Amino acid sequence: MAWTWLVIAGGLEIVWAVLLKYTEGFTRLLPSLATVVCLGVSFYCMSRALQVLPMGTVYAVWVGIGAAGTALWGMAMEGETASAARILCLALILAGVAGLKATS
Repeated sequence: MAWTWLVIAGGLEIVWAVLLKYTEGFTRLLPSLATVVCLGVSFYCMSRALQVLPMGTVYAVWVGIGAAGTALWGMAMEGETASAARILCLALILAGVAGLKATS
């Protein structure tokens, strides 16, 4: 169950990171509230994973899911560059996350 909590936390990290762009410096109420709620729930889910999994693994996986997911969102939905080098680097992040799962 700890890995489920961690995947949910990572998914919500993607959501709040994407929403953060639309807060316009926390000057827009609804995107700001949604960002804070997603951030809080993400932290809660991460704290549940920390009850079982090592702290270093939890944080690295959480950041990896969030970084890779946010970058993929940017390429797919925001028109950011999707170069071969960028995609390779994202694959390396995901390989590291898989490696941490395999060794935990």
